[in-house]
Amino acid sequence: MSGSLYKDICDKFRFSKLYEKYAQSLSNILFYKYGELLNPADKVQEAFIKLWENCAKITPEAAKSYLYTTANNMMLNEVKHQKVVLKHRQIKPKDYTNESPEFILRKKEFLKRFEQVLSQLKEEERVAFLLNKVNGKTHKEVAEILGITKKVAEHRIYAAFNKLKNELEELNRK
Repeated sequence: MSGSLYKDICDKFRFSKLYEKYAQSLSNILFYKYGELLNPADKVQEAFIKLWENCAKITPEAAKSYLYTTANNMMLNEVKHQKVVLKHRQIKPKDYTNESPEFILRKKEFLKRFEQVLSQLKEEERVAFLLNKVNGKTHKEVAEILGITKKVAEHRIYAAFNKLKNELEELNRK
């Protein structure tokens, strides 16, 4: 078994030869194994940086193994990191509001009463009203959708609004 001519790889020329010899194949292996999203070329560069930082400790025979192991471990760490990022993206932030609890309660009660009054309207009034106010349709569009005249559509919308106004005192305030 022949011994190595050099005890380390701290020489710039030897290091650049290692880079030329292994960088592309290492990048290809990481690309095939982990895909492009995790930036395999960056991990190869980082592995070579670590190799340079530890060049006095690594023999030329161990350089290839060191590079492949380091780069693979960096990719595995990136995979773990991406899993954590994905997990945190799935957790929705708490719904904070500046509204007082009293206001929120009053709003819920109003919506409940609004839906109750809405359900008590005649069907043709409710449909015309919802098309106009919720879906944003004009009186003319409501008339076309329901197959009625514009005047009838207006009458139904205003009738529904007046009934809602009479039942819900909040709608009378200005």
